[in-house]
Amino acid sequence: AGSAMAMGERSPIALVNSPASGRMAIGEALTNICAADIGRIGNVKLSANWMCACGEEGEDASLYDTVRAVGMEFCPTIGVSIPVGKDSLSMRTVWQTSAGRQEKMVAPLSLVASSFAPVRDVRKTLTPDLKLVKKSRLVLVDLGHGRNRLGCSALAQVFNQIGTQCADVDSPADLVAFFAAIQELVDRRLLLAYHDRSDGGLLAALVEMAIGGRSGIRMNATGLGSDPLSVLFSEELGCVLQVDDGKMPLVMKTLAEHGLQEISHVIGRPSGDGKLSITMNGKKVFSENITPLNRMWSELTYRMQARRDNPACAREEYDNILDQ
Repeated sequence: AGSAMAMGERSPIALVNSPASGRMAIGEALTNICAADIGRIGNVKLSANWMCACGEEGEDASLYDTVRAVGMEFCPTIGVSIPVGKDSLSMRTVWQTSAGRQEKMVAPLSLVASSFAPVRDVRKTLTPDLKLVKKSRLVLVDLGHGRNRLGCSALAQVFNQIGTQCADVDSPADLVAFFAAIQELVDRRLLLAYHDRSDGGLLAALVEMAIGGRSGIRMNATGLGSDPLSVLFSEELGCVLQVDDGKMPLVMKTLAEHGLQEISHVIGRPSGDGKLSITMNGKKVFSENITPLNRMWSELTYRMQARRDNPACAREEYDNILDQ
């Protein structure tokens, strides 16, 4: 026995759709925690940390709409309670420049949802790193139903854009079925690895799984959508499963029994060449060695550590990534 905790937040979505940002924060917290052996979704409790710049134009209404959507609609529908939480309602800062000009920065409405639950058997907990087995496949369970909305995603932020269509939990029933299906697979030990799809989208999830397992991946994105960018970078809810070839029939049967067969896609398999290779409709759309991707993924940590700790030691640790 033990306990599990996970977090979810989708603050950028509040710039376009505040209630969606609340639903997605809770959805992320749930898809994060369900890699542990928890059982029913009702065994999960939530702590809600609300942050808002109350008094700013439109922010009070956004907070009201989001609390109502989460507390009176979404959570009762999925059967998850919020017994605890806190709020910070002055999320703004005001200052004066050296030229005497008044400046103000207002943070978007944010819900940080922390999920916590008792764990029946900690030994069954899944981790995201790819396991080095001879034959296995990767399965995407796409709770976004192929919508692949890019509004307020990390990709949009990189290009200084916001967008108009954002990820949302369009079907609470699908989320409940997803949780139940993953819990059954966890309990029966039918999975090798699990990673939720959240910040950065599918590409980020695959890279993190490959980095953790020191493994390459060959992915085929055919059938997931018409645009590679939206397929790889949309931050809809869902997950990637690593499944032993011999257990694939049981896994797909379980997903089908929970009504998830139409959104469960075999997207590839781990490879021994140390590369993440992605094809779509017969064309290669991306190919890169995992090591330089790992360096990119770790660069921010390195630069922070170099300022905080011994710079030479931080550089040694960063360069150690190059050692296969």
